[in-house]
Parts: sequence; structure tokens; C-alpha cells
Amino acid sequence: MENNSSPIEILLIEDNPGDVKLTQLGLKEAKVANNLNVVNNGIDALNYLYKRGEFAFSSRPDLILLDLNLPLKDGRAVLEEIKENENLKTIPVVILTSSKAEEDILRSYKLHANCYITKPIDLNQFLSVIAAIDEFWLTIVKLPK
Repeated sequence: MENNSSPIEILLIEDNPGDVKLTQLGLKEAKVANNLNVVNNGIDALNYLYKRGEFAFSSRPDLILLDLNLPLKDGRAVLEEIKENENLKTIPVVILTSSKAEEDILRSYKLHANCYITKPIDLNQFLSVIAAIDEFWLTIVKLPK
């Protein structure tokens, strides 16, 4: 496992303030340095990724954590646009959502999500999920530059 000196850039696309706080808490305890950027709707997510408007100077994420149920433009449409874009499709996208619907799971993988995780309701389980994401995606996996 490499010790990467520059922080991993993470984009969290999540509209639930409680889930944002839990994700921040879970990543704060990470052993890997990371910068967590948060947007709370699908339109801002795409503006961030395309560096438009207030996000003109945003950092390219190394990893995206994406909720499916978002206002303005839902996560499914955001995922589809990310994976159809030549400049964005190599960014790993982890679906982190409350949906357990088989159709959402299947559609996410058909749209080339890198993994699908259902958010646990229990606080400790949620923190464990964030720790597992951290361990796998930020420590074990080699991410593209």
C-alpha cells in the first residue's frame, strides 16, 4: 500500500445534512489524507465536475460518493452523465444511497457505477460503512490520476 503524500479528493453528492455530517465524521478518522467537497443536488454536482459558475476552480475528484435521490437532477441522471463523458468516466463512483430497490441496483451497474452501497440506518453501522469505503477506495485501490 502506497503512502500518498497528496490528499485524495472526494466529492460527496448528498442532500441529507445528517448523512453529510456522518460521512465527514467517518472520513475525519481516516488514516489517508482527504479533501471532502460536498454538493447537495444533481445540478451543482455537474457544475462542480464541469467547473462551471461558482465551481470554476473546483478540484477534480479522485472518488465520487453519490446518493441517488437528489433534488433538481437525481443521482441516476448524474451517474449517466458522468459515465458518458470521456473526461469524467474514469472517476470511480460509489453509489451510497438509502434505496434497496433491485431496479436501482441493476440500473446503477448498467450505468457503470463502481459499487453500490445501501446506507445503514444505525449510526455505528453507517460509520463502519464509511470506514470500509475509506479502507478500500483510499488505501487499497490504485486510483487514476
